[in-house]
Amino acid sequence: MADSTAAQRQSLPFLLLYALAWAGGAIAYVPFLTIWLPGRMTELAGAADVQTLGYTTFFGAIAASAGGILFGWLSDRTRNRRGWVFAGLLFSISLLLLVPHARDIWTLVGIIIAWQLALNMMLGPLSAWAGDCVPDTQKGLLGGLLAFSPALGAWSGALVTWPGLVSGDSRLVVIALLVASAVLPVLLLGRPRPFPELTAPPERAEDSCPVRPSGPAVRMWLARLLVQIAEAALFAYLYFWFRSIDPDMHDNEKARIFGVALTLAIPIALASGRWADRNDRPFLPLVASAAVSAAGMIGMAFATELDMAKASYLVFGVATTVFLSLHSSQTLRILPRSDRRGRDLGIFNLTNTVPSLIMPWLTISLVPGFGFDALFLLLAGLTAIAVLLLATMPRPR
Repeated sequence: MADSTAAQRQSLPFLLLYALAWAGGAIAYVPFLTIWLPGRMTELAGAADVQTLGYTTFFGAIAASAGGILFGWLSDRTRNRRGWVFAGLLFSISLLLLVPHARDIWTLVGIIIAWQLALNMMLGPLSAWAGDCVPDTQKGLLGGLLAFSPALGAWSGALVTWPGLVSGDSRLVVIALLVASAVLPVLLLGRPRPFPELTAPPERAEDSCPVRPSGPAVRMWLARLLVQIAEAALFAYLYFWFRSIDPDMHDNEKARIFGVALTLAIPIALASGRWADRNDRPFLPLVASAAVSAAGMIGMAFATELDMAKASYLVFGVATTVFLSLHSSQTLRILPRSDRRGRDLGIFNLTNTVPSLIMPWLTISLVPGFGFDALFLLLAGLTAIAVLLLATMPRPR
């Protein structure tokens, strides 16, 4: 009986190696985009750093959107997730090491666009690989394990900004080594238990019976988009928001607060994911975490001193990380086609990249005239809409 139950579940070693590899993506972009890049923007653009970062984020998001769909689709067609992940790892690390050599804004933008494409060459097929290997009964556990990803990304940022530990010129080299150490183990050692039913193509041809997105898929897409708009704003502008409250706050302290929020989210996400698996309520933790996220943003809007700002950000950061981690795994259960999983996840990845196209214009429009508090109140309202979308969604059969 125990052997039969085990055969219906993916092995824990593979799940752990997969979660580590997924964390490699966060290690690649979190310290780079939240700490290193804003500082470099200030050096190259001076007083126009916020606006310039917005434009860079905009063009990088377009590249990431295209890359997620393209390389996810290519991994579907070639049926070779592992090869595409390895190629993306190689190219993204190479481009990351080129970034310090950019001596003007447009060279930097060009390298970042190419780097975003390469990074999604790795992440698109990697996300689809989980859908090929993890049954529905373990998707909550998978979501909990994915919460390690942003935490390790944030702590890598704290590591490379620790005073006296890593010089500014060496930070990206250390990041590249950390990314390789996270991703290579699953490529070299990962031996997932096969689940043919997860990769079997639809019984009827696409031309005669097209499979369209279902109501739950559309609601999940919209809800993540709304929450990700808020997350993207904080991801890109956390550095500047804390600076507006306390100009003397050190980079390492910003990175540590970011890391604490994401670390606190891990046990909550794991417990919530396991609860969802056992009770067959995959979407209820998403509703609760989105509601808490909105409350955290309201607190941030009214924060006028550093301790209040830190506490409100911790509430927002923990809840949003739990939401995004569990959402990533539960999305796999509502995609309509197993043989187009990489492509469809690329379309879902637009909820990660489209906010970076929207958020800079919101920030540029609101922050100079009305301050960060107006931006946070707007983002809290968008997150409340996500709560309603998920709270009124029918339970899966």
